Order: sequence, then structure tokens, then C-alpha cells
Amino acid sequence: MSVMYETDERGGTDVAAKRSKIPRFYFNFRSPYSWIAYRDLMDRYPDVAQAVEWHPWWEPDADGERRMAEQRHHFPYTAMSREKHLYILQDVRRLTTDRGLAVNWPVDQDPVWEVPHLPYFLALDAGLGPAYIERVYRARWQEGRDICDRTTIAAIAGELGLPADRAAAAADDEELRGGQGLQALLALSDAGAFGVPFFTHGYDKFWGVDRLPAFVDAVRSGSGPGAGSGDRSGPRSRDTPAAVPSDTDFAAARSADPGHAGGCG
Repeated sequence: MSVMYETDERGGTDVAAKRSKIPRFYFNFRSPYSWIAYRDLMDRYPDVAQAVEWHPWWEPDADGERRMAEQRHHFPYTAMSREKHLYILQDVRRLTTDRGLAVNWPVDQDPVWEVPHLPYFLALDAGLGPAYIERVYRARWQEGRDICDRTTIAAIAGELGLPADRAAAAADDEELRGGQGLQALLALSDAGAFGVPFFTHGYDKFWGVDRLPAFVDAVRSGSGPGAGSGDRSGPRSRDTPAAVPSDTDFAAARSADPGHAGGCG
């Protein structure tokens, strides 16, 4: 499925995108909750995985925030407390145990989230969006690898048959940053996607793994897959290890609601 970002005459995303009739999944490689939601979609609700548009969500660096501000947008996300970081360790352990998944906690040091997320658009254009999503999730949460390390992304790209050098340098690609990358950031801002996993269906919004069944029910009770359904963006099939993470594991984690367990973490 090809994900399209509607733009207005000023270059910003159209407000109509906020009420798109095509259901959307805003996914993120950093969040363990987003990974769990991905696994649930693929393993429990494959029909819905086929019906939704897949939209990448990541914390922009200073350059990304500047570009958003120039379009009169902002990143709808605030920092979470250390207490919630520690709670997430327990919560994710429960959720993964319940699903028979073993998580290998990665350690993030000075992460730049454009590094793993912007190459998604290269994969998408090559018809490998689903494979890239699966491989990056597996690298981070099952293999415990640093996906903000450009050599990791280069290796993944090479495995998929994508140009490794270009994928590794995607965070420096002005065309990607100012094009598909910026449009993705504007789209999540317009959608009010303040955390991940985040789902939209028309005007309805669903945040967190625990809201996924309600989102699935909403999609299944609708008229069927959106017109944009197809090969390119929504994964079709696919996708675990365990160590005690250090304090740096969640150094970059944030959340808009310090009391909700099933959202961004």
C-alpha cells in the first residue's frame, strides 16, 4: 500500500487527513509497545494489518522540529518520568510473556531516530516497506542491536537488497528530510498522534496496545479495506532474548500521559 500525504497550498498536510476514512497505524521502532502492537497486528489480526495505512512516527531532531515549526506544526509529545520508565520494564515483561515473546533490551546512546526511520521511505519506494519494518523491529527487540547505528541500518538494507550506503546516510539526505520525512512528521502532528502505538479510524483515535482490539473492531465493522490497500506499505506477514536494561535504555523515551501503561514507552 502506498501511503500518500495530502498537502495544501502552503505545503502543510491537509486537515482532511485528520478524518481519513482509511484506518492508520502510526508505528515507531523505538517503543516496545509499538513493537508489541506490530506483533499483535501480524499474528492476531492479519486482515486489519492488510487494511490499514502504515505511517512512521519518530521523535525528530532539532532540524526536524525546525522544519515542522516552519509549517506551523509541532511534535505532540512530552517527556515521561523516571518512575514510568521503570514501570515500563515490568509492564513490557508481562505483555511479552503473555505473548510468548522474549525481549532483548537494546541500549540507546545518543540516538538519532531519523537514522532508522527515514530509510523506511527508501524501502517503501522499492516495494520493501513491510520487509524493512519487520527486519528493523527484529534487530532492535529480538537481537538487541542499536538501530541508530548506521552500520546496523546498512547491514539491514544490504540483506533486503537496498542500497546500503544510501540507507545508512538517509538521515543526511536533504531530499528525504524535506520531502517524505517532513510530510510524515506533519501528518502525525495533524493526527494528534501524541504517542505510539497510535491508531486512527475516521475521527476516532486509539492509543496504546490495550486499545488495539477496539481499533480492530472498528475497522472490521466498517466497509472494508481502504482504497489505498496494497503491497507497498502495510506488512503482509512475519516476526525475541532477555537482559536487564540500564538507565540509558529509556533515556530517549517520552510520553504525553505519565499514567497510561499502554502508550508510548
